Amino acid sequence: MVFSWHFIDIHQGQLEPPPIIPLLFLTEGHTGVALFMTLSGYLFAKLLDGKEIRYIHFIWNRALRLLPLLIVVILIVGVRDYFEKSSDLAAYAVEILKGPIYPTLPNGGWSITVEFHFYLILPLLLFCSSRLKYSFIFFIGAAILTRYLLFLYFESPREIQFLSYGTIVGRLDQFVLGIAAFQYRELFKGRHLLALAIFAAFTGFFFYIDSLGGFYNNTSLPSVWIYMTTVEGFAYASLIAWYDTSFRHAPSKVSRSIALVGTYSYSIYLLHFFFFTFLAVSIERYIIDLSNIYVALFFSAVAFLVMIPIGYLSYRFIESPFLKFRTSYIRQSKPPEELAPQEK
Repeated sequence: MVFSWHFIDIHQGQLEPPPIIPLLFLTEGHTGVALFMTLSGYLFAKLLDGKEIRYIHFIWNRALRLLPLLIVVILIVGVRDYFEKSSDLAAYAVEILKGPIYPTLPNGGWSITVEFHFYLILPLLLFCSSRLKYSFIFFIGAAILTRYLLFLYFESPREIQFLSYGTIVGRLDQFVLGIAAFQYRELFKGRHLLALAIFAAFTGFFFYIDSLGGFYNNTSLPSVWIYMTTVEGFAYASLIAWYDTSFRHAPSKVSRSIALVGTYSYSIYLLHFFFFTFLAVSIERYIIDLSNIYVALFFSAVAFLVMIPIGYLSYRFIESPFLKFRTSYIRQSKPPEELAPQEK
């Protein structure tokens, strides 16, 4: 979704009227970030369910997974902009130093900042979800209220969109709803009609937003960003829980192939900013005109396939060498024979 959204920028395809359903999730592919955030909440709740974590080790492992490629990308962007645009390296360095707090990291690195903020509050979210059954309602209500107050405070409607889309202020709902979906996953098991109804309603909602101008031109309803991330989070969380509990996931060749793409997805995400324009221009120059939105979307899928070997090379030579330094962050319980008498 994210790759297609950027790829069709060659003819401002993201500004096109809504295409046939469900292709609007590609022309409004920014929602792919919402899927990622919600999935993060669900997966970490699943991986850590009932376990006691050593938090420092957890953060260490996440840093080993995310930082090597991010640092390489930061260096490449800095060198490129210096030689191509004569950019001020000192100003660029300041933006990078602000990155752990503000969404200023290049090549989509802002989403890593949001993910990092999620890691900081993850122990609290897991504690509340295990001890307080409906705590997720409090977090979501607080997030919506915060965005509403910010919407009233800022004069520009773009401010609430920026905060909702690019910071934890808006993304908190999605992490929390992902955790809640795992907690209540049995409610979605085998509920195919419910899943279909949620998808249909979500599609209708997005069609309406897209018809108003979508991500870039939605000036007639800026208040949608008060609750936009909540709607995305609820829809994706419900569908993730349904998918996870309703089907047998056999390790077939197809599943393993998709899993490999998932393994390289972080590489593809950070690196595609260097390639998508070149790929789009090359396809248009040597193969076919991309002014038709349906043609552009088809070739965005073709171009994405080109990114897979690039993602593999990045994972193989930049990311995976650091993974050997990971440590276990799950605190293991002592077996009964190792307990002291007073512990038994």
